[in-house]
Amino acid sequence: MEIILSKSAGFCFGVKRAIECVYNMTGSGIIYTYGPLIHNKFVISDLEKKGVFVIDNFEEVEKGSVVVIRSHGVAESVYRELEKRKIKYADCTCPFVKKIHNIVKYAYQKGNEIIIVGNSSHPEIIGINGWADNRGIIINSPEEALKTNIDKNKKYTLVVQTTYQRDIFEDISKIFREFTNVEINNTICSATEDRQKEAERIAKNVDKMIIIGDEKSSNTRKLFEISKKYCKNTFLCETIYNLQLNILRKSDKIGVTAGASTPPAIIKEAINIMSENENFAEMLDQSLITLHTGDVVKGTVISVSNGEVSVNLGYKSDGIIPKNEFSENPDVDPADVVKAGDEIEVFVVRVNDGDGNVLVSRKRLEANKGYEEIEEAFNNKTVIKGKVIDIVKGGLIAVINNKRVFVPSSQISNRFVEDLNEFKNKEFDFNILEFDKSKRRIIAGRKELVQKEINEKRQKVFDSVKAGDRIDGTVSRIVDFGAFVDIGGVDGLIHISEMSWGRVKKVSDVLSEGDKVTVTVLDVNSEKGKISLSLKDVNNNPWKAASEKYAIGNIVEGKVVRMVPFGAFVELEEGVDGLIHISQISYKHIAKPDDVLEIDQVVKVKVTDFDAENKKISLSIKEADKKPEEENTENKAEETKENTEA
Repeated sequence: MEIILSKSAGFCFGVKRAIECVYNMTGSGIIYTYGPLIHNKFVISDLEKKGVFVIDNFEEVEKGSVVVIRSHGVAESVYRELEKRKIKYADCTCPFVKKIHNIVKYAYQKGNEIIIVGNSSHPEIIGINGWADNRGIIINSPEEALKTNIDKNKKYTLVVQTTYQRDIFEDISKIFREFTNVEINNTICSATEDRQKEAERIAKNVDKMIIIGDEKSSNTRKLFEISKKYCKNTFLCETIYNLQLNILRKSDKIGVTAGASTPPAIIKEAINIMSENENFAEMLDQSLITLHTGDVVKGTVISVSNGEVSVNLGYKSDGIIPKNEFSENPDVDPADVVKAGDEIEVFVVRVNDGDGNVLVSRKRLEANKGYEEIEEAFNNKTVIKGKVIDIVKGGLIAVINNKRVFVPSSQISNRFVEDLNEFKNKEFDFNILEFDKSKRRIIAGRKELVQKEINEKRQKVFDSVKAGDRIDGTVSRIVDFGAFVDIGGVDGLIHISEMSWGRVKKVSDVLSEGDKVTVTVLDVNSEKGKISLSLKDVNNNPWKAASEKYAIGNIVEGKVVRMVPFGAFVELEEGVDGLIHISQISYKHIAKPDDVLEIDQVVKVKVTDFDAENKKISLSIKEADKKPEEENTENKAEETKENTEA
């Protein structure tokens, strides 16, 4: 057996200072402590023998005696009461706690609101709140922090209980960091933080973890909670004698730590008994072969016959697992699961089944473990797998760890699901939303997980996609002004103007829902969550060759596609339009273009101007209709005019 003792186990600085102070005072008259000096009945009992008594009010204080203020500290009003009654006192408040009192006192005097993180019933928190005239806002979880109403017109000062669990405080701090008017003070005692970190480190590397201390002690309970998170076999005991020895094995690697109120002598005694006492091995052996109904023990399979399993438990009688106690699934054949020599865990149903054998069950252990794992997932808010097996009114039934779990229809997805059959006989990850073992009520959901998955996909797309990329997608929705395309969890928009180099009247003329498309990314705006796409292929841009095809002076044909009061637009080819100004449509005066032209009419036009940068082409029907001799006549007239002017 290997034992690893935490270096920081036992009395912290503040507790040790208070204990030494009181012991040094004993023998000089009656001494009172305002509340228990520490959470340890052995120390309290020893102090009583030496004339140190616990009080919770000052009515019973005898004249000439001394009152000790314990390391937890007290409210400012307690000092005033002692002075008013002229009672002598020794202030053993932990310096770390005294620092919090000073922070709260000065902040409150400045008019700040006070937020205190910790257990409202703990004496340290009661004392701290007293320095804020008992008007502090006390919270003990991230959930309570989220519900706290922060007034942006006020200033807040936040402090935390010295023994508070650091990881939970970090979660709470993140919530309040969003408010610039909240001053956050991490007042967790450095020794407490070191002790918790060391407990976590040891718990991750041992078979069993033993926490020695009083269960009423806040820091002891936190050590237990932290260790339990990383080592399932974590046990809390006041002394080594409170520990059930049958939980230990000779081959175990055991971690040991102790709360800040645990005397060194109790820790030393536990280590000595486990590591040095020769009788401990015998005690351990005896405990291993003592069975009680309800025990969970390990054994070695002797044989499997006719569905019945015989197990060597190291007891005077062998254990028997009947077929109906082997598995919750009645179709399971034990011979397919275990064989002689396998080591298995079993639940002791009866020490004597009437035939001298021990009746044990694997099924009940599986059932308990199933509940334990689900409960653990519920408490730690972790994900657990399950399979949907049935559709019922209001939702689905899933099996998680062999337990039937209800999944409400509102928690199946982040969107409304019309047909629940798509989920049947499929495996999914679930969150456990409600857990009541006594009522066998378990409720699970996927809504939060689905949304998280979507958010992760969206972020991945926004992190990887950039303007100019060519990517594949699927048309997810058609609207009047364009089409939305799913490009890996994010919908991008193809505006109707970006669907073709030519003119598109209706989106549905080009695309349908479900179409697979290759698009070009025009713009990515992660702040607004928008991606602009184009269906146009830049390699087929008709404007690339337009400067040659439609050079000034060229006469070409086109189709009238649109009329406006000042002229008509002519499509020269798909994606390339030109404008005939109304003055260039006819030699005679016309009031409007449709006096002469019709939609879809093919006309011959002359290119009179080409603006490549702005993609504008000016056209003229008049110029295209001129005969060569008319052009020569005009040219000669122009030359004569120029010569005359010269």
